[in-house]
Amino acid sequence: MFEVKEYSGDRIKNYELVTKQMMALLDGETNQIANLSNASALLNQFLDRINWIGFYLMEDNELVLGPFQGLPACVRIPVGRGVCGTSAANKETIVVPDVHLFPGHIACDAASQSEIVIPLIKDGALLGVLDIDSPEKNRFDELDKEYLEKFVEKLLLYI
Repeated sequence: MFEVKEYSGDRIKNYELVTKQMMALLDGETNQIANLSNASALLNQFLDRINWIGFYLMEDNELVLGPFQGLPACVRIPVGRGVCGTSAANKETIVVPDVHLFPGHIACDAASQSEIVIPLIKDGALLGVLDIDSPEKNRFDELDKEYLEKFVEKLLLYI
């Protein structure tokens, strides 16, 4: 039985712990939807001050809603549109301190104030993005960016 451990260390140790937990949780499972579902649930439990977390997956050259935690969300996002679409188009992580200042931001949840989007790239191919929203401005920083990218790097071993 998988057991979530208490996150009582500093932020770096906590990120390292949640990444190890994700790897233990997904070990031996090959179903992409199951693994993305558990990864989003684990991150939702781990991260504080967020209101939405989930995956958008590439399908027919657009991002389509995948496993997530939070309120119902936009189902399809064109590549190049909004934060998720821009991250997908550029194949790079985007940290947005204030979503209202991001040109073309797509407001799926009016409570969202800041956002981080990490692309899922495996063998050079864009599989989708991990999208995390917060009801606070300036919620995500460089440490979040670095360790969420490491989390995604390890997650891609199970996708």
